[in-house]
Amino acid sequence: MLCPTTPTAAPMNTQKPVIAVLCGGRSDTRAVSQHSARAVIESIDRDRYRIVPVGIDPSGAWYVYGGSPDAIANGTWLHSPSLIPAAVSPNRHVHGLVLIANGKKLRLDAALPVLHGSGGEDGGVQGALQLAGVPIVGCGVVGSALCADKILSHRIARDAGIAVAHHAVVRATMQLKTMQEAAALIGYPLYVKPPREGFSLGVSRVARPEQLEAALDLAFSFSGEALIEQEIAGREIGVAALGTTTLPFGVPDEVALHGAVFAYREKHLRETAEVRVPARLADEEEKAVLALAQRLYRLLACTGFARIDLFLDEAGTLFFNEANTIPDLTKRGRFPAMFAAAGISLTGVLTAAIEEAMAR
Repeated sequence: MLCPTTPTAAPMNTQKPVIAVLCGGRSDTRAVSQHSARAVIESIDRDRYRIVPVGIDPSGAWYVYGGSPDAIANGTWLHSPSLIPAAVSPNRHVHGLVLIANGKKLRLDAALPVLHGSGGEDGGVQGALQLAGVPIVGCGVVGSALCADKILSHRIARDAGIAVAHHAVVRATMQLKTMQEAAALIGYPLYVKPPREGFSLGVSRVARPEQLEAALDLAFSFSGEALIEQEIAGREIGVAALGTTTLPFGVPDEVALHGAVFAYREKHLRETAEVRVPARLADEEEKAVLALAQRLYRLLACTGFARIDLFLDEAGTLFFNEANTIPDLTKRGRFPAMFAAAGISLTGVLTAAIEEAMAR
């Protein structure tokens, strides 16, 4: 069934706020982004809002899309006859999109980027929306940029006295020997990561020195920099956070790995990984987890919603791992599952985030 999403499908004087849902994108995580976008489009309360899907193709072109959410999930939306080329207008009097073919304007009351990874989660799209005066559902420019950059977010956390894994930043222009020496100081096993990719793309666990060069080559294929990071022996704990005033939380979860790195394939397919909700935390541990997540949420300028990932080591120390400003919102996603365990549906989460964005 077609969604009432084209610019002419609803009268322009409708009383419902018009919410753009941005999908697709240029990132290598585009496939997961499209599945998340379908879940969002199907979950937003249609009695309260008019939804306008806006697809971004791999070249970066924007389109208003009027077809089925299923076609967004499987990627066939790119070939839909409903596509209308569009662009964000920097003119705040437009307050939204301009249709390229005829110059018509489509005013937006808010926009929700569902674009995992680089080019969607790093503040660029948010900057275009901010320039246009369109409220952003979720994290804004500053929060998105900080959280997407593991180097900067770790520095901010460390400077605030929050534990982070011992790490070194290396660059592709460095000699291999220099990078090997940095890794030796950290100690094996360790992880090598590109610093600004979503869904753990390009992440490798390196158990022995002879594996380091290949892991660096993989990370450098995404970025000119890489993080060489200490492995924390313990558990990964996730916290789903919503809003900026009362900041309700979902039930914390725990990632249990069975011989695999929790990187892109495992996060999407869950071939060996298990995510437990609730996490196995004593009452005092859970209080500490939620308090640290709230502190990080504010330190990193998050708004709307985010997922804060922590490590709890065997000695009971909490470490900051990363903050995800556009977490996986599919049915298998950790973020919706944590709120579901707290009795809050994805529809409820999205309504709260939309209302918070328009009020802000």
